[in-house]
Amino acid sequence: MFSPQGPSLRELCVQALSSVERGYDFLAPKFDHTPFRTPDPVLEASVRALAEFGPFDRGLDVCCGTGAGLTALDRLCRERITGVDFSAGMLGEARAAVPSATLVRADVRALPFTAGFDLAVTFGALGHFLPSERPALFEGVYRALRPGGLFGVALGELPARTTRAYWTSLGFDLAMVVRNTVVAPSFVMYYRTTTVPTVRRDLRAAGFTVETVDLTVEADDLRFALLLGRKPE
Repeated sequence: MFSPQGPSLRELCVQALSSVERGYDFLAPKFDHTPFRTPDPVLEASVRALAEFGPFDRGLDVCCGTGAGLTALDRLCRERITGVDFSAGMLGEARAAVPSATLVRADVRALPFTAGFDLAVTFGALGHFLPSERPALFEGVYRALRPGGLFGVALGELPARTTRAYWTSLGFDLAMVVRNTVVAPSFVMYYRTTTVPTVRRDLRAAGFTVETVDLTVEADDLRFALLLGRKPE
């Protein structure tokens, strides 16, 4: 499905009926051949935008997955880059993609870092957290950054009602609600709970000052923005 190298419909169904961790362990070898991977134009635009605020020494990719964000950090940071994820399968793919990165298996709602990074990023992962879980995630990133550190969050903006993306995201989220009502363990993945205004609000509540950069990238009727959370000096 999606491409000859991507997962089959059966494999996607197995993933959807698993927990988030086991589902991504299963999907990891084929994840980069699905539409769920952050598009390269979004990564490129994010690198260009973040480079304006550098240089950076140490970087952290939160929910690094197969390593797409680590390749961006590798271009932005002069010293060590670190990726953290709780899927061993995804970390295995990231290790092959970016051998120089330090990889840590951990729950990002309890990040095990303190004041060690100049730059943190996350791409395409916030939908795996309920809105009530984002404060713990953002507070952990805040602790992990040095004073003056920057947190870049790339987000697709909520599409217009007249677009295909609007109805696709609505249908997907409704399907997830039904799935999680009748099947355990739950598979948390919602597109419409991570809007730019709500994420901006939660970043500010965690202590960040926040500005928004339009990435001027469109993919599948979605416009993308980069939220820049700055930890005060």
